[in-house]
This record gives sequence, C-alpha cells and structure tokens, in this order.
Amino acid sequence: MTTQPAEHTQVLTRIAEALERLVPPAPTATDWLAHPAYVWTGSAARSVTQLDAPALPLLRGIDTQKDRVVTNVERLAAGHAAHDMLLWGSRGMGKSALLRAAVRSADTAHPGRIALVQVAQEALSGVTDLFAALGKVDRSFLVFIDDLGFEEGDGAGPRILRSWLEGGVEARPANVRLAVTSNRRAIVGRSMSEQDDPINARDAVDEKLALADRFGLSIGFHNCDQDSYLAIIGGYAGEFGLEWEPSDALEWSRRRGARSGRVAWQYVNELAGRAGKTI
Repeated sequence: MTTQPAEHTQVLTRIAEALERLVPPAPTATDWLAHPAYVWTGSAARSVTQLDAPALPLLRGIDTQKDRVVTNVERLAAGHAAHDMLLWGSRGMGKSALLRAAVRSADTAHPGRIALVQVAQEALSGVTDLFAALGKVDRSFLVFIDDLGFEEGDGAGPRILRSWLEGGVEARPANVRLAVTSNRRAIVGRSMSEQDDPINARDAVDEKLALADRFGLSIGFHNCDQDSYLAIIGGYAGEFGLEWEPSDALEWSRRRGARSGRVAWQYVNELAGRAGKTI
C-alpha cells in the first residue's frame, strides 16, 4: 500500500523533530553589560548575578595593600589609566577577597561600569577569545586569575602571560586589566638545579622575577602578626555581634598551626555556630 502524502509529511516532521531534540541548542550570547561578574570556562562565559565579597572595612591587617588595589580598580572603573596587578604571598591573607571587594566597591561608585571575570588556570588557553569579546564592549573588566603558578618546564604559560602584558598580538584590550594572585612572587617554580648552580642561579631568578615585574602593581601579602590576627577577628565579631575572647582566638590559631585572615574567618564562623547564628 502506498503511503499517502499527508502521512508521509507527518513521518518526516516527526523525524525532523526527533533530530532537533538530539542536537544541543546553540549557546546563548553572553550579555557583558548585565552582570557584576562572570566565570570564563575557556570557550564560554557563565554569568554571576551577585558578586560575593566582604565589605572593605572588614578586611583588616592589609591596609596598605587594600589602598593600592582599591585605588587601581577605581581608576579602571572610571575609565582612567590603570595597572595590571600581581597579588602574591602568604595563603589566606585575603588576596582574592580583596579583589572581589574592590570590584564591588567600584561598581557601587560607578554603577555598571566594571565587572569581574574569573578565569580558571585550565581555561587560560581560551583567554585570547575572551579578550576579543571584551574588547567590543563599552565597559571595563578586571580579568581575575586566582592562585596562578606555572610548573618547572612549562614555557608556554609564562610566554602567553608575557604576551598579554606586553602588548603582543594577543594582548588584552584597553578596557581590560589582569589581576593575578599567586603564592609566590616569581609565579614560576624554582628547580633544584638552579639552587645548585651558583653561577647561573641569579640569572635564573632574575628571569623569573622579570615576569612579575611586567605587572604595573606587584603587591606582597605576608603572614599577619598576633595583633593583626586579633584585629581581623575583632572587626568581624563586631560586625556580626559575636562575643569572643582573645585567648580562645589564639588557641584556635595554635591548633590550626597558622595566623591568617582565613584562619580568623574560620574562627568567626565557629563563634557564629556556637551562638546559633548565621553569617
């Protein structure tokens, strides 16, 4: 029996609909003006509707670093000349928190004029595409790479970073600045062979520090002393209405084996839990 034209059309329609369900929808174009922050995956961006950051007055023990970062981010948001930044040093001293807080503060002063774009280290290969997209947008962007560190023998990573900073063909556009955090100033690890070579060790170290020197601002963060540690806790405790004792806070740091902004925040979280509060 011959299939009727109407039945034939219905069969083709059902096949076409089934094929459409198998094909993933085309990615939605990113609206680079709509949100305060984004996460770059290497090929696409995910929007962040609210930038989570502490209030700037709560970031204590890093006053000098805070002034320099906040001033630079304010300049970027205002459309003025601004520096690429390397924030390096001790873990847990508020490097990434300060960057987020500075962008949120600048966005308050200049609504909609700046956004933070976080890039994971494994997504670095796609940053050139990110730059191409951001360069077309009438807005300032701080591209944030957290906890960056290149392993010994990784020559490609440092070369790409130099190209971004030095105005090469893949350099970031005028409305974009880089902010990198790292636990070491040189970013690149130092090998045992360099330590054992008294003739070339200085040259090797100079070459690695030269990468850090390409940032307009290179800002060090160091372990806080006891007074700074207690001041950080006091600021948070006052903000959230928590009672605390310095001796208990110091015992907490001894058990943790460190004094830092992160350890202080963990203690404040413990205080809130004891008090039955949410922070």
